[in-house]
Formats: sequence, C-alpha cells, structure tokens
Amino acid sequence: MKGLNPLSRLSDDQFRRLTGVKRTTFTEVLAILGTAHTGKKAKGGRPNKLSVPEMLLMTLEYLREYRTYLHIGASRGVSEGTACKTVRWVEDTLIKDGTFSLPGRKELLKSDTDIEVVLIDATESPVQRPKKNSAGTTPERRNGTPGRRRSS
Repeated sequence: MKGLNPLSRLSDDQFRRLTGVKRTTFTEVLAILGTAHTGKKAKGGRPNKLSVPEMLLMTLEYLREYRTYLHIGASRGVSEGTACKTVRWVEDTLIKDGTFSLPGRKELLKSDTDIEVVLIDATESPVQRPKKNSAGTTPERRNGTPGRRRSS
C-alpha cells in the first residue's frame, strides 16, 4: 500500500482535512471495496494499476476537490478514462453495499426536525450590449479598392 504511507503519518484531524472523511470511515470503506475487488478479480483478468486504497483516495479527491478526471488521472499515472471508470466503480460499489446511505425523502418528512427551504432566483436577465451603428465604423470606398473592378 504505497499510497497510504504519507497518510499514515498524519494526525486524525489532518487526515480528515485532507480526505474529507474520518480515519475509521476510511477503513470501513476500504474493507468494503477490498471485498468487492477480490470478488471482481476472482474471475480473473488483468491486474489493476492502482491499489484499492489509491482508488478510494482518487474518488475522495474527485468528490472533495472537484478536480477533473484528466488531472486526477495524471497525478496517479493513469488515463482520464481509467480515472472515470475507477471513480464510478467505487461509487457504485458503495451504493450497492448500502452501509453508507442517506435517509430517503419519506424519512426526512417523518422526522421532528424542521427543514428550512431556501429558493434562489436564477432567472435569465438580458445583457446590455452597445448598439450597432454606422458612426463607429468607417465605410470602405469601392472606387479606390484594389482588386475590384466595376463592370460596365
């Protein structure tokens, strides 16, 4: 696990600031992904260039920093497509597992907490641009223009 060596030296607070999750949550997610990865590779196939912890870190970078797949892939030494497939695989695996899921809409409506809704008006408004007029431009003379001849 060469990708985790620098992270193991960080304090819990620094780890959370860097990855966006607690170290215990990271370990739980890593266990889920490890099980899914071994099940996926049990059928055979080419080994991945990235380890499971690196895949998880790549996904956390994408979700936390809003970096593009091109930047994430370049920093990890893989292509943009591989970065995209990896992030999707991690997200889909965690969704299928169901351990880390948010409550549904019905649960939120049943709860005793007050939900405050804020609406933002994002309507389009016209942009004022200068009018086109002939005063700002100089017309070209036809008689003095080389290359053009009048036909009689």
